[in-house]
Amino acid sequence: MTERVARYLDGWSLLAFLLPFGLYLWCLAPSITFYDSGEFVTAVQFLGSAHSPGYPLFLLYAKPFTWLPFGNIAFKVNLATAVSAALACLGVYHLLRKVLQETEFCDDAGFSRFVLHLTALSGAFTFAVSPRLWLQSNHDKPYPLLAFISAVMLFFLLRWRENLLHGDEQPAWWYGTAFLAGLASGAHQTIVLLLPGSILFILVTAPQSIRRVREWLLSGGMLLAGGAVQLYLPLRAAADTRQNWGDTDALSRFLWHLLRKGYPEDPHSRDISLLVKQLGAFDIPHEFGWIGLLLLLIGLWACWRADRALFVYLLVTLLSFWSIIAGYFNPQPDSIFLTEEFYTPLYLLAAVVIPIGLFALAARGVGAAQRPEHYGSHHKLLMSVFFLLIPLSQLAFNLASQDQHNNYLAQDYALNTLRPLPDEAVLFTWGDSGAFPLWYLQGVERFREDIDLAHIPHLVFPWYQRELPRLAAAFKGEAATATGELVFAHLVEKLRHQRPLLMDFSTRYSLDWRKQQPAQQGMVYWVQDSPAGQQDEVSAWGLYVLHRLVPKGWQPDMDSHKALVIQAYCLLQSAEELARRGHVKEAGHLLQLAGGIMPDWQEKLKLMRQRYAIPSPAGGTDER
Repeated sequence: MTERVARYLDGWSLLAFLLPFGLYLWCLAPSITFYDSGEFVTAVQFLGSAHSPGYPLFLLYAKPFTWLPFGNIAFKVNLATAVSAALACLGVYHLLRKVLQETEFCDDAGFSRFVLHLTALSGAFTFAVSPRLWLQSNHDKPYPLLAFISAVMLFFLLRWRENLLHGDEQPAWWYGTAFLAGLASGAHQTIVLLLPGSILFILVTAPQSIRRVREWLLSGGMLLAGGAVQLYLPLRAAADTRQNWGDTDALSRFLWHLLRKGYPEDPHSRDISLLVKQLGAFDIPHEFGWIGLLLLLIGLWACWRADRALFVYLLVTLLSFWSIIAGYFNPQPDSIFLTEEFYTPLYLLAAVVIPIGLFALAARGVGAAQRPEHYGSHHKLLMSVFFLLIPLSQLAFNLASQDQHNNYLAQDYALNTLRPLPDEAVLFTWGDSGAFPLWYLQGVERFREDIDLAHIPHLVFPWYQRELPRLAAAFKGEAATATGELVFAHLVEKLRHQRPLLMDFSTRYSLDWRKQQPAQQGMVYWVQDSPAGQQDEVSAWGLYVLHRLVPKGWQPDMDSHKALVIQAYCLLQSAEELARRGHVKEAGHLLQLAGGIMPDWQEKLKLMRQRYAIPSPAGGTDER
């Protein structure tokens, strides 16, 4: 037993885990980010349910990290993702060792062992610094956990084959693979796309296995046993927990949630250009470079020659992902980017094949060269440079865009939205990226619990209405069967004389306001005709946290850039309103703040200063 553990926890294995983990820890976001982050962290904290399909395994996996005695809850969940990403890199390392363990690199056994470890380590590093995994590692995401389980599933199949070739077939490896596939469905359901390749791997290795009905039935049973993790959803829904997306305590709602019925897409035709874009969501050159693509093809050729079962597994798995994600889902052009994360297990497999291509090239070069009397340190150094050049190049190229350790933007955006609101206000929100950080700050950090956050697209769902118990009376009547926009209008009519009603920027610019232009207050807008207690612009902006908005040491993604634009644009609006009323000094101060957030707006700010005779700042520009 001790020897078995030592085989998997030697110094090379520790490097394959600790170096990626150290990198991820350095780049880890200190709080929530945009997209689904705030919603995921809130669901983890309350052991509720995230958006469809719920992600129960990820929530259960991340929950123990929230018990750590340091950091805020968001940081701890981000840490859980970093650990799972480093484990996925360790999985690549052990897969390569298993695949290449019978392959002889040269006549020198010691040097061959060194190159084998080095090849496996290069695969772990190559995957670690690929943009997709790296991006997912620095904040809360379920896909690194999915990738790790994918690696373990393939490792189990390789172990089964190894035992079979030594005359000791153990179908328990089948059962373990099937159980992990069912369990991993709680991280994401795309794990089932690995099953066709897994079945063919078994049949290519041992065609007679097709007659083993008992083992196939038991494997199916283990698949269902692992999939029982989905029962978390109705059990937690029955507990009436907070963040109870879908309220899945009834079978119909459970299936609605599990099968992602909340995200319908209108049927649309597909031409060649759209198909190419859909298939291009799996982008090897972006992840590993064009040299990586070339080495991948060489690695596939090497697999074809030496390991047909693995080649079939890789090819069928790729076709399975493409046929379902591009073929069946048929995403429209503006939603193709949402499918890019689904290919994370395929990138793990690519990170296994690329070093195989490197290994094949190096072995051919060594075979063609004159054999030295002794393979010394300089040969090991040369091999190290050869095998680590790609991941080191990726590291240097991607570091600036992946380092998130100074990224407080989503947290500050939520803080700036909630802090100036009047007591007992109702804030209507629209976009997910604008709403989810508010959910986290209020639900997890318990900031401004006096406010009701009403997300307009969800107002039609009874489960979401129950998340807002203080609005229960207002939901009665027309709100029961209307669209989200009509429910919003119904709530405004019921509550306009009872509580302060405001909306976020996305709501302001997503709905039609022909009858009345909402009055601005900082980053939010009043819904009432005469907003009692409305603060002036200078007072509102004085409550905001603006000093950390400018990205320093990290590059904003699309939603982060939108948040910067929103805050700068709202400053611009407030400045213009002040200037119209003759408060040019105060307007100039807000313009300077806007220029600090968006330095490339200098020409726009200059025109506004000229239009309203606003004095320029001492430095001549509005950059901070």
